[in-house]
Amino acid sequence: MNLPNKLTVFRIILIPFFIIVMSLSFGGSVMVLGTSISISRLLGTLIFVVASLTDVMDGKIARKNHLITNFGKFADPLADKMLMTTAFFFLVAAHTVPAWVAAIIACRELAVTGLRLIIVESDGEVFAAQLPGKIKTVSQMFAIFFLLMNNVIFDLINIPMDQILLYVCLFFTVYSGADYFIKNSHVFADSFEK
Repeated sequence: MNLPNKLTVFRIILIPFFIIVMSLSFGGSVMVLGTSISISRLLGTLIFVVASLTDVMDGKIARKNHLITNFGKFADPLADKMLMTTAFFFLVAAHTVPAWVAAIIACRELAVTGLRLIIVESDGEVFAAQLPGKIKTVSQMFAIFFLLMNNVIFDLINIPMDQILLYVCLFFTVYSGADYFIKNSHVFADSFEK
């Protein structure tokens, strides 16, 4: 197992820790730039940031050192989807994200994962993440970070950046999902033959 794949596996391993920390209440809060944030949410945000950084690192290392593998092409986007979906579920439970937004994001992730499986079965190759999917992932990471941190930085200048980023990531989530299906519509060609 090469380094990028180890980073991907590490990201997956961090998800249960994120779940545990976000589920527990450590009984206190801290002030960050004038905004009160619970200690468990702050620790959850730290775990989320570390996991997100592994996503940035594994891709760069894999491309730079020609370490792209089928496992990486499969597990990297899957790890992203698991991390982002988990975070959105917690944000819905905290009444920070509307349930309908999280539902659209989760449905897109499931649909694209299903499409990837069909592509593997029909083409025999794992479909790597494309640019719209990468933009979607980055926009989700930024949105989740600011949502977890209660928009702590932009509250100082009274801009609801967390909510702006949430709808930006929703746009890219829907757009990239549609892009995957349009570019890979050939896998459904036999379904429409008479």
